[in-house]
Amino acid sequence: YLVPADLTLGQFVYVIRKRIKLSAEKAIFIFVDNVLPPTGTIMSAIYDEKKDEDGFLYVTYSGENTFGNN
Repeated sequence: YLVPADLTLGQFVYVIRKRIKLSAEKAIFIFVDNVLPPTGTIMSAIYDEKKDEDGFLYVTYSGENTFGNN
């Protein structure tokens, strides 16, 4: 996704949750370079520190059901 530079990681998580239609009962975790950055970090700071040689920032997301299996 192309996102504004001043978007926080927490706001980015919200965007991802909406795009993949993730219910409120499910948690989502965003990893950058196998690290879970603080949600208040702005995306441009993460990009500047962790971007790949090709200029892209690669993120991995993982989720889990926080309220058991239904």
